Amino acid sequence: MPMWAKPRRGRSGIQSADAGALGGLVLRTRIVRGVLVTAVVGLLLAAAISARAGEAHEQGLLPGGTTGVVILDVSLSIADEDFARTRRSVAELIADRSAVGLIVFSDVPYELLPPGTPADALRPLLRLLVPPRLGSPVTPWSTSFSAGTRISVALRLARNMLRRDHVEHGSILLVSDLETAPDDVADLVQTLSSLRHEFPVRVVALSPTSDGRLIFESTLGKQAFVEPSQSGLDTVHPRRIRTKAATRSPMTFVWLGLLAFLLLAAHERFAGRLALPRSAGQRRRERRTGA
Repeated sequence: MPMWAKPRRGRSGIQSADAGALGGLVLRTRIVRGVLVTAVVGLLLAAAISARAGEAHEQGLLPGGTTGVVILDVSLSIADEDFARTRRSVAELIADRSAVGLIVFSDVPYELLPPGTPADALRPLLRLLVPPRLGSPVTPWSTSFSAGTRISVALRLARNMLRRDHVEHGSILLVSDLETAPDDVADLVQTLSSLRHEFPVRVVALSPTSDGRLIFESTLGKQAFVEPSQSGLDTVHPRRIRTKAATRSPMTFVWLGLLAFLLLAAHERFAGRLALPRSAGQRRRERRTGA
């Protein structure tokens, strides 16, 4: 009995007496196709994860697309080692070309810059954010600010600034050790609870105590805490801070996409279906059936 392949119903085929010999090639092709498809899907997932990671990395201290009011705690409770983190925070805002307002506070908050000011206006502030020591530059708050911190008052001032200037997409960044006066705790909790429904609030914590951190975590959540970047910023020489490019080249995403493209090309080369010219009989049958 001759051995040939019978075409399946609805599909064209080629009669061959050697169909059985092709079984191994068919199996190998299916394996190659499965491996390549799995690799492509894996690369696409990795590219998607890389893109999301890139978005998170580029997010910065302020939520993207917002005009932020930066609140700097300059009270006497700020430890010397925390000044470097404050400087990094300000330097990152400058490098990100953020639009900001600025408040400095201890017991009394002061509005230094209105919302929407280009962050480059913060540059002169960097030379003042140093631990007080012999020979340090005199700051506007060296003699007038006290150790009696009232964070709630500064937060309410930030909210009023955003409302006053009719900022539609506003945010608040608090750079503080989170230590507030004992009689301010209740007002602080109430202020944070109302603020979170109106503007996103982020916090750069400067060596806070567990009690201070607990107040903010319980009202804003742990996701509100952010850290300034450790790389790409020169906090020792403010004039040498390099502004970040508006867009970064997502090289990981690009390479993953290129590999996925190469695998798709390999799939077409080694696992694609063999295209053969149709016979005259096949063309006549297709015309009769209207295919």
